[in-house]
Amino acid sequence: MKKRVIKSIAIITTTLTSMLLWSQTAEAYIDPSVATYVIQAVAGIVIAAGAVIGIYWRKARKKINKTLGVDENRNKEVESDDIIIQTEATEKTEK
Repeated sequence: MKKRVIKSIAIITTTLTSMLLWSQTAEAYIDPSVATYVIQAVAGIVIAAGAVIGIYWRKARKKINKTLGVDENRNKEVESDDIIIQTEATEKTEK
C-alpha cells in the first residue's frame, strides 16, 4: 500500500513539474459559456466526492461501533409493521 502511494505521488510530481517546465502560452478566446461548463464540472466533482466520503464515513463508523460493541439502535423506538385498513364492510362487522 505504501509503495503504491509513493509511486502515485512520484507520478503526480513528475507530471506537474514537466507541465511547468515545458509550458507554452496560448492566444485563445474563451467563450463565456465555458464558465458554465466549468462550474457544472466542479459542482459534479464536489457532489461526487461528498457522496464517496459519506459512504466511507458510514462504513468506518459502523465498523468502529461493531469493534467497540456499541449498539446504534439501543435507544430507538420501533413501531410495528402492521397496516390496518378499515373499510365500510369491516366497520359493519365490528358493530
